[in-house]
Amino acid sequence: MADESGLSEMKMDPNGLFREEVFTDRRIGTIQRLTPVRSDGNDDPDRDVLYLGQTQVMTPAGALPLSFELDADSLDGAMEAFPEAAQQALEQTMDELKEMQRESASRIVTPDQMGGQGGGGMPGGGGGQGGGFQLR
Repeated sequence: MADESGLSEMKMDPNGLFREEVFTDRRIGTIQRLTPVRSDGNDDPDRDVLYLGQTQVMTPAGALPLSFELDADSLDGAMEAFPEAAQQALEQTMDELKEMQRESASRIVTPDQMGGQGGGGMPGGGGGQGGGFQLR
């Protein structure tokens, strides 16, 4: 069964390991500090420590989770970079949602996609009656 799902092909990259630490103020969000480590678990000073931020914004549709990279060299720097990075992530997410709405609204709807409304799928029935208009 594992062979069918491809799990037997999944292997961890021993040169891409990180130790993860999570910091939170329990109010605004979290900062993850990813410290590079070697396969023996010791720190790898040849690679940079990474900082990631996470928060959520309430919308009429519910909570919108945001994840973003923080350009920082320390936890203090990550906290300082957090507000601007969160704002940029929110703006990017909103732009992507608007683009998805535009794409959805601009799709051409064919009669077969409208579903059994009669009259070839067009609203108002009208099959054989001139689309519901009467000529006199």
